[in-house]
Amino acid sequence: MSAFRTLYPEIEPFETGFLDTGDGHKVYWERSGTKGAKPAVFLHGGPGGGFSPTHRRLFDPKLYDVILFDQRGCGKSTPNASLENNTTWHLVADIEKLRQMIGAEKWLVFGGSWGSTLALAYAETYPGHVSELVVRGIYTLTKAELDWYYQFGVSEMFPDKWERFVEPIPADERHEMMAAYRRRLTGTDRAEQIKAARAWSLWEGETITLLPEPETSDKFGEDDFALAFARIENHFFVHAGWLDEGQLLRDAGKLADIPGTIVHGRYDMPCPAKYAWLLHKAWPKADFRLIEGAGHAYSEPGILDALIAATDKYAGKAR
Repeated sequence: MSAFRTLYPEIEPFETGFLDTGDGHKVYWERSGTKGAKPAVFLHGGPGGGFSPTHRRLFDPKLYDVILFDQRGCGKSTPNASLENNTTWHLVADIEKLRQMIGAEKWLVFGGSWGSTLALAYAETYPGHVSELVVRGIYTLTKAELDWYYQFGVSEMFPDKWERFVEPIPADERHEMMAAYRRRLTGTDRAEQIKAARAWSLWEGETITLLPEPETSDKFGEDDFALAFARIENHFFVHAGWLDEGQLLRDAGKLADIPGTIVHGRYDMPCPAKYAWLLHKAWPKADFRLIEGAGHAYSEPGILDALIAATDKYAGKAR
């Protein structure tokens, strides 16, 4: 078996700035790679997770001109952890403004986990501005997917971690875990906010990889990261992303002419493989890569290999 592809060497951005959205947010963005090369945008997960310098390394810097940005309320964007004017459709508008800012007619759109949700929402809204679409850890944000992770399903796979997740919530509120967490994450008691944010975030951090990866999960326990991550993610999920039930799969026909790649771990706990399969059926033009021996995280070897193979392919680079 050939060796897995690995991340490109670390590089620094050649341009950074803030997008003033006009409604109270300043969205931090950076541009890396080679100015004027193939344009692309990277959409991070969460929502509320922010991007990391490692994400730049998914693209050959000689062949790509990549925009990475912290979505509203997280990372270096301000105001931190803000829920006001922060919906899927605000983020779709931000992506389009960033495309216009760099003057790209079309660009490759890359998103994983929640980033796949946002990538699909953007591509189905602006299919004419998407040259290729690379999505990983498919999440279509249906009620069944949300219940699987936050009510019953993954709880059966990780009973020890689930016990820690439900601990901050009284027994008589556990029939609606997302709503119970929302009350605490949006309350005025800072200590209770932090306690809830850490429990919410650690539940995700400890269930996204097939095998434990402390370096992946540790940051989810940091107070500042956890608060923005949990507040924003819970806010989006309680509102089902402001999407109609099943909307992203219903409208997948709008992707018909877009080349793309779908990458999904067989044992992805947060995002059941069923929905990646359904997207594949609804968008047959895309390459479909179901990765054996992998969970949810992009850093798992088989997933990382497939993602870099995709970005190399769409830049015209042979292995």
